[in-house]
Amino acid sequence: MFYIISKVLSFLTKPIIWIFIISIRLFIKQTINKKDILFLICLTYFFSNELIVDECSKIWETKHISFKEINKKYDYGIVLGGYSGYNEEINHINLNKNGDRLITAIELYHLGFIEKLLISGGNGQLFNNGLKESDWTYDLLINLKVDSNDIILENISRNTMENAKECKKIISNKTSSLLLITSSLHMRRAKFCFLKNNLDIDCLTTDITNKKIKRSFNYIFIPKAISLEKWETLIHEIIGYLMYKLVY
Repeated sequence: MFYIISKVLSFLTKPIIWIFIISIRLFIKQTINKKDILFLICLTYFFSNELIVDECSKIWETKHISFKEINKKYDYGIVLGGYSGYNEEINHINLNKNGDRLITAIELYHLGFIEKLLISGGNGQLFNNGLKESDWTYDLLINLKVDSNDIILENISRNTMENAKECKKIISNKTSSLLLITSSLHMRRAKFCFLKNNLDIDCLTTDITNKKIKRSFNYIFIPKAISLEKWETLIHEIIGYLMYKLVY
């Protein structure tokens, strides 16, 4: 039930859905006044302004550390799913905007900071098509020269809390050193879940919002469709974090 509720909330909190519903309401309204039009314009501009969403994202994101700041070797590098899709036509993984999660982990592995990669993620879709993210990641890891003995796949979990629970079952040695790797917007929720399951972790974030991005006219004033997608991710993480805090 919790899983279904979270999926429904994730859908209903998308800014594009709000804009669509308000637009439909105005369309079927018999009389439209200037205040209604102005509200819709302001709402659309707010959610399509990249500067606004980036500044809000920076507030939510957790602290990032560089490779130079890593001063020990970890038994497990835990990579949380949500970084890819799978193209059945060509039988190959497609990395998405969160692909840095996986690439960073592979880089740390080859640099000797991580002994084993624990890839955590099954299928998070409401209607499961049977494909599981950690499984389809295996071939890519092998192609990128990760030793098969150093790959551990967890393909049961559907959300972040389940990621933590299933990883705990795999990590039997309580003294193992763990590095949790996920996107900066997702880390706050992920860290909460792993600590709730009594897993002592260090964190390394990826996909960080650029704090020194050039403040050009286009960036500050021109609406962009990608801003709606950024808001969707940010709101999804905030809602998910609050729900976990409430339930767990």
